[in-house]
Amino acid sequence: MALLIPIVSVGGFFAWMISLSPVGKAYAEKLKGQGGMTGEAAEQMLQTIEDLRQEVTELSERVDFTERMLAQAKEQGLIQPPQ
Repeated sequence: MALLIPIVSVGGFFAWMISLSPVGKAYAEKLKGQGGMTGEAAEQMLQTIEDLRQEVTELSERVDFTERMLAQAKEQGLIQPPQ
């Protein structure tokens, strides 16, 4: 259960960021049926996607680092299992 909290939090954060980005706005326009994107909007969307990929990569690295630190602390006996 405790593992689901960060997963849902990160997923919600990215869903919120996408909804505020040009990608989210373009998708909303598509759902409304209001037409396609201009060249500038497509470039902004591609840049936003690349930025999101970079953020996901950084978050993945942070999670990996945290997992390694917790495993190391557990091996050294610094962390006790819950009682």
